[in-house]
Amino acid sequence: MALPPRTRDQVRAERWMRLALDEAAAAPATGDVPIGAVVVGPDGTVLGRGRNRREADADPTAHAEVLALREAARTLGSWRLDGCTLVVTLEPCAMCAGAIVLARVPRVVLGAWDEKAGAAGSVLDVLRERRLNHWVEVTGGILGEECARLLLDFFAGHRRSPRAPGAGPGDDDGAPPRCSPGPPPGFGA
Repeated sequence: MALPPRTRDQVRAERWMRLALDEAAAAPATGDVPIGAVVVGPDGTVLGRGRNRREADADPTAHAEVLALREAARTLGSWRLDGCTLVVTLEPCAMCAGAIVLARVPRVVLGAWDEKAGAAGSVLDVLRERRLNHWVEVTGGILGEECARLLLDFFAGHRRSPRAPGAGPGDDDGAPPRCSPGPPPGFGA
């Protein structure tokens, strides 16, 4: 059975996700988890890029999404990212989802769902929380298998390597995220 033809939006989302995957692929060089993000303007121009840099910068807030949002805001000269789309390889965490809402980003495109810490529908749904002052359209699963594989491969190698000196217990103890290319149960309900 032939697959239905992809829409123009799907093709564009996949092209942007490939840019986010390029960012993610560079993160392990600094010991960071391979998550990448891009912010795209209404005309399709990339306004900001980011990859996880928590290890590289010793900064707990240096998530791919936050870095991409900061760069896009500098590019536009405004913290309001109206009309922009944030494309990220893994479902945003609560901190990043909060930053997305505060930046007034109207659309998020994500690759893999994060069943352990996702805040776009898996564990929490900060992006579409009706009690907040801004809501975000979420499209998930774009190149989801490829995004999940990058993370799973990283953590498989991480578990075989000795822990970094001074590394303590916590969410980066070598356990892979529970990620999947498909939406969580009840997503969009």
